[in-house]
Amino acid sequence: MVSSNQAAKLKEVIGECSLIEKIIHFDTQEEYDGNEIHFNEVRKIGREWLDLPGNMETFEKQFKSILPSDFANICYTSGTTADPKGIILTHGNYVTNVYQAYSLIDIPSFYKTLLILPWDHSFGHTCGIFAFMGKGASIASVKSGKTPMETLRNLPVCLKEIKPNLIMSVPAIAKNFRKNIEKGIKEKGMIIEILFNNALKISYSYNKEGWNRGRGLQSLKKPLLRIYDRILFSKIREAYGGELDYFIGGGALLDIELQRFFYALGIPMYQGYGLSEASPVISSNSTGRHKLGSSGVLVNNMDLKICDDDGNQLPAGKKGEIVIKGGNVMHGYWKNENATKEAIKDGWLHTGDMGYMSEDGYLYVLGRFKSLLIADDGEKFSPEGIEEAIAGQSKYIDQCMLYNNQNPYTVALIIPNQHALKLYLEEKNLTANSDEGKRSVIHLIENEVNEYRTNGKYGNMFPQRWLPVAIGILEESFTENNGLMNSTMKIVRGKIMEKYQNLIDYLYTPDAKVVTNERNIEEVEKMKLG
Repeated sequence: MVSSNQAAKLKEVIGECSLIEKIIHFDTQEEYDGNEIHFNEVRKIGREWLDLPGNMETFEKQFKSILPSDFANICYTSGTTADPKGIILTHGNYVTNVYQAYSLIDIPSFYKTLLILPWDHSFGHTCGIFAFMGKGASIASVKSGKTPMETLRNLPVCLKEIKPNLIMSVPAIAKNFRKNIEKGIKEKGMIIEILFNNALKISYSYNKEGWNRGRGLQSLKKPLLRIYDRILFSKIREAYGGELDYFIGGGALLDIELQRFFYALGIPMYQGYGLSEASPVISSNSTGRHKLGSSGVLVNNMDLKICDDDGNQLPAGKKGEIVIKGGNVMHGYWKNENATKEAIKDGWLHTGDMGYMSEDGYLYVLGRFKSLLIADDGEKFSPEGIEEAIAGQSKYIDQCMLYNNQNPYTVALIIPNQHALKLYLEEKNLTANSDEGKRSVIHLIENEVNEYRTNGKYGNMFPQRWLPVAIGILEESFTENNGLMNSTMKIVRGKIMEKYQNLIDYLYTPDAKVVTNERNIEEVEKMKLG
């Protein structure tokens, strides 16, 4: 079963798929090959078959024979840190995880969601489709375009039309939302921009980490925040339909600055955590219980422990591998017994993620073990937080990947926002063709990264030793089309490292430490900044 956007890919490999009897198209085709059929035709054949004597009884017997242990889906991992594996999820896995999710978040029957997540991913399956179906709530999809970009352009109209109450999101989408909001504010002039930034500053100090908002003397700010909400924040919420209560963020770590931003606007983005092998929900923040910066509290009817390298359980506050046990744990990996035995031991799923539990029951996820930066002295650090912060808090940087594999220092691959750089050059009366313009752009990107150093705006956010010493600027983005990003918009580290290995090697040379090196200048010359 395939849409027009994916049909061409399928036709390239259909000759190798001897077991496929029919291709069912969701979209009307100009012509159909002998093994192709439209979805409406399938429905017609089904209705006619059910009308035949005895077939309804056969059909009911068939669907009532399905057991919780029967396979419902094989969902492939993203391959962000290793080869993709087929995750077998049973009917019981999905049903269990839906009810576990209900223990964290209530979905009233009048709720509507606009599904902007991929429908081929367990986050979309469990949270976007099954959880809403289970409560009799409503699901809408973004109107499809001929290309992914055209579909994305349909999003603003769909938001206003559907007026969703809850949206599932991933960090890449959240960052895009924020940049569009800030772009719209800037276009309204300096006075509005100053008011907006002041409103954010006051709101951040009032809200703190969410659970402790408005306490003590902070309560004195409430009347002013009501005014800001009426003249600014409420207008922004209208662009999302005006009925949006909150987002649920998953798929990857969500930068705390992004969480504070949307919390200030009155449409909080609550961080959750899970992975496809867990169907996928393990924990989440919610309206009733949240702490910004955490991944929330655990679902019911699931055990979780934090383990050291030897498998010993660690106490609260100690970092180690997140290990879980419950009815949401996958059956195993498709035709990969070795990988299954490595992931599931005595019923416990070893997630491969590093984290810790706080004393008050919140889970903090620090990143993938296989993604860790490793210094030459063996110390390890998760890069996701730094990457999300750099890309999320800078309007001039779209994407960032850090690298350190037992080297003296960390390096970074950075994809700039070319539209923002173009505006910057115009403001400075510089041209992209001039040496001064090229160097100015490169130094601007370097300065954005330097904001995380000791004397910078965000100097206290991360340990200084893990900030990049050398920067490689790239003109080409990490996308699904070039295989450097997966369907939930997470970067695929292994493929990026493979493609840019020569650049990574170069970043460890003395020449690369001078940010205006020839290689970075060449990449800037490729950009459309004129």
